[in-house]
Amino acid sequence: MDAPPMVGARMSSSETVAGIPLVQIRGLWKSYGRQRAVRGVDLDIRSGEIYGLIGPDGAGKSSLMKAMAGVTSFDAGSLEVFGIEIDSEKAAERIKGRTGFMPQGLGQNLYPELSVEENIDFFGNSRLVPRQALMERKEKLLGMTRLAPFRDRPMKHLSGGMKQKLGLICALVHDPALVILDEPTTGVDPVSRRDFWATLSLLQRQAHITAIVSTAYLDEASRFHRLSLFFDGRVVAGGTPEEILAIAPGTVVTLDARRQAEILAALGERAVDSEVRGSRLRLFVRGAGEEESGRMVAEVLEAIGESPAALRREAPELEDVFIALLREKKLLTGEHRFATLTPESAPLPCPGDSTGAGAAIEARSLARSFDGFRAVDGVSFTVAEGEIFGLLGANGAGKTTVIKMLVGLLQPTEGTGRVAGHGMLRASREIKERIGYMSQVFSLYGDLTVVENIRFYAGIYGLERRETRNRAEWIIEMAGLSGHESQQTGGLPAGVRQRLALGCALVHRPRILFLDEPTSGVDPVGRRRFWDILFRLSRHDGVSVLITTHAMSEAEHCDRLALMHAGRIVADGSPGEMKKRLEAEMGRILEVSTDRPFEAIDLLRNAGIEGATLHGRRIHVPTPDMRAMERRVEEILAGSGVRLLSMAEQPLTMEDVFVYRVSALEKHERTAA
Repeated sequence: MDAPPMVGARMSSSETVAGIPLVQIRGLWKSYGRQRAVRGVDLDIRSGEIYGLIGPDGAGKSSLMKAMAGVTSFDAGSLEVFGIEIDSEKAAERIKGRTGFMPQGLGQNLYPELSVEENIDFFGNSRLVPRQALMERKEKLLGMTRLAPFRDRPMKHLSGGMKQKLGLICALVHDPALVILDEPTTGVDPVSRRDFWATLSLLQRQAHITAIVSTAYLDEASRFHRLSLFFDGRVVAGGTPEEILAIAPGTVVTLDARRQAEILAALGERAVDSEVRGSRLRLFVRGAGEEESGRMVAEVLEAIGESPAALRREAPELEDVFIALLREKKLLTGEHRFATLTPESAPLPCPGDSTGAGAAIEARSLARSFDGFRAVDGVSFTVAEGEIFGLLGANGAGKTTVIKMLVGLLQPTEGTGRVAGHGMLRASREIKERIGYMSQVFSLYGDLTVVENIRFYAGIYGLERRETRNRAEWIIEMAGLSGHESQQTGGLPAGVRQRLALGCALVHRPRILFLDEPTSGVDPVGRRRFWDILFRLSRHDGVSVLITTHAMSEAEHCDRLALMHAGRIVADGSPGEMKKRLEAEMGRILEVSTDRPFEAIDLLRNAGIEGATLHGRRIHVPTPDMRAMERRVEEILAGSGVRLLSMAEQPLTMEDVFVYRVSALEKHERTAA
């Protein structure tokens, strides 16, 4: 069993970094009773960098950050901040005037009844910021975060993204040298996430602050100068994003495939990691080059009679490397192990390739108003049998209201629809017997155990004792809940709770699932496990799934999507179709790497390239002509003293689609006003 050394003991130092680290951690341990939260962590954080702590729920990120902020003690090891050893409460007080801390959770450091401006003033006054300095910093930060028009709005009426930006302002109002942000973008929509990162990059550049940011979103890794991957209280890997990607070389092979489950079963362990993204399969082949990985996948396809045409090979992403490292270190056990895709019956073809499929859900011009406010305005879509259909949108877009109307919890102001072949306005009982519903806020009873929650929902649906026992066994196996049966639900990790909630929604064998933000705040490992279950339900059991999300990586898993904004559907289609339409309008993404990115982005923007955005130390430039843009970037940077390191095309993502569409609509609305 792991055991920590005595407090204050020095562990063997890791490789010395250039200069004196702003934060230096050696052999830090932290426990809560018998639970080890942090296990012997070594870390150096340099002045002026944005450093990332990335990992799943319960990995130890929050405990480590609270120790760095001086708000919690630790059991063993050493911690220095600004050269001050944090070995007592008195020492911790010495650093608090130079640090800003934003705890985890939307608006957790804010006061709901106070307005935006009143919250800022409260934090400024509590930090003894002089009046004139407070006024100047407040106006600057409100402008940078685009919250100035909302200064009089109560905090409780802000969207999730606005709450996080206000929390950032309050953590920065006393002009700290070090800001510690615990999962600031969890549960925040993509537009607000980009605003948040743009603000932080600007502050890092202008005020030379050091930022330590934790996140469960691996797609944010490119925003960091350096980062550490955390799991089970340990650092699994650390360095720049490029250095970590180099740890687990390999090739990702993607292909369109009808018989997805058969292909995955045939590949077995040869694909270290695999994902189903709508009609496409995504396979990570560890340690293989493009030619070798393509040949291996082609051989498997030919063996089962599937055409090997149109294989695409690409470099792995950080999430691929993270999962591969966890497997290699044998850390993916128990609740973290992904399911083996071995169906009991013949799998169904991908819904996007089936013909003549009936409609499981139909929405026809649905609208809903609340006190004159149009929350949903003329929404229409169809979900086929066995299809995974996503409603994608920011907080407040109307997604939850649409689901509540379809399941009979809200009456529409206008419009109608059909669910499981029944009209939603007149057949509520018939519909409820055929659907499973997992709400965004409440699905489980925290003071009941796992098995007690399952039995409770089985009783609601009138299942007999024997069937309840059989369904409970199936749910525990299906959701990977073995070992948790007698645990109280309130104490389970978020990912485990969500899988249990899904199981309870399936206890009566529904043919249609409504899932409202089911993985909000769930770590990457938990999300992979959850989507693996949805894939099996869709492909093997023919269950139709309507899921709402604002996680762009999840959008890739849906067969089809509808993008919602301000209560309306503004774009729809498969992920591939939506990206193709965007490429026709905007072009592709050129990623530019230089030795001085802040100066480089100024030069590009001053030369008229307004769409250039900063991602960590790399610059993304949208362009319809890749070669012409490469030449233009070279010309702009030539003779500037900025050294161009590399340029490469990056594929468009669903986040690009979302941000482009919503930003264009918001710009149109501002112009019209």
